[in-house]
Amino acid sequence: MNHNWQAAFFSHALDKPPIAKKQGPPGEKDERIPLVVTNKCDSTIWPGVATQSGTGPGIGGFELAANKTRKLWVGPDWQGRVWGRTNCTVNGDSCACKTGDCFAKMDYEFSGATPATLAEFNLAGGVDNLQTFYDISLVDGYNIPMGINYIPAKNTTFIPPNLTNCACIATTGWVYSPAGNGTFYSNVTYPIPLESEETNESRPAFAPCNSACAATGTDKDCCIGKYHDPHICKPSQYSKSVKAVCPDAYSFAYDDQQSTFIIPKGGGWEVVMCPEGRSTDILRKLGSEMFELASGGKLSPHTLKRLRNATYIMEERGSAGVVRPWAIMLMICVAVACTWAIL
Repeated sequence: MNHNWQAAFFSHALDKPPIAKKQGPPGEKDERIPLVVTNKCDSTIWPGVATQSGTGPGIGGFELAANKTRKLWVGPDWQGRVWGRTNCTVNGDSCACKTGDCFAKMDYEFSGATPATLAEFNLAGGVDNLQTFYDISLVDGYNIPMGINYIPAKNTTFIPPNLTNCACIATTGWVYSPAGNGTFYSNVTYPIPLESEETNESRPAFAPCNSACAATGTDKDCCIGKYHDPHICKPSQYSKSVKAVCPDAYSFAYDDQQSTFIIPKGGGWEVVMCPEGRSTDILRKLGSEMFELASGGKLSPHTLKRLRNATYIMEERGSAGVVRPWAIMLMICVAVACTWAIL
């Protein structure tokens, strides 16, 4: 890609050298992190996996039938992305796809062509590499709904799923009716905040679509050249539509403060293609709780009690123009030692 699909300052490793890329997968005697890919779409999907650095899963793409799951393993230093390729024609090692195509190859470790909904991970980020950064990104456009579910490790079982399990569901027909108690992608103990405005009948068309950058390639839309500055590069109409439909998803290169999840290192991940429900609205509504988790690595009993309260979860707090503690945490993290994967 010739554009910055992530905020530019995450590309700077500061005083830390980049982690060498290894094809993988990690051996049984190595530390291994589960990376599960699940297809809940009504047809076959051809997931793609790209490794930017660290130890990858040893595969760059595969076929996954509807309602099937494949478990992969990556190293604890892995940085990369997962996406779904659609409408593919397969002939031996050839796999030419309508969306997310990867040089018409089935197993090819390189970023897919636009448009593609992305799940992005940096498992060894932050101060002393002790944090995991992840997100759902629509900076390369949108092709299918996607969710990320956290698989806790022994040291992270205390983290509630309503701080980790995000989703972007923007395809007509897949968007559930609004839910009053916000329990999708969680359980009855920890309800998750959901986007509550969009419907299948009244919403922007995302099925599939390129981002503004992918469509025009201009410096302004791609935040490059003289626009390579968060004070100059601003959201396009595409970006504004993305945040309305998928509040937790990256919409353009400088969308970090509303789109990056940071949790203590440990645990694995399930990437779900075509999950059921609605898009999540975690970072906007639970920014204070995310700040507490990211900055201290733990949650107080008072916070855990609050995160069980459906009334509190669904309350509107703050406004779009207010700088929240979560935004401040990201600024501090970047200034100190945070890094991000740039593919």
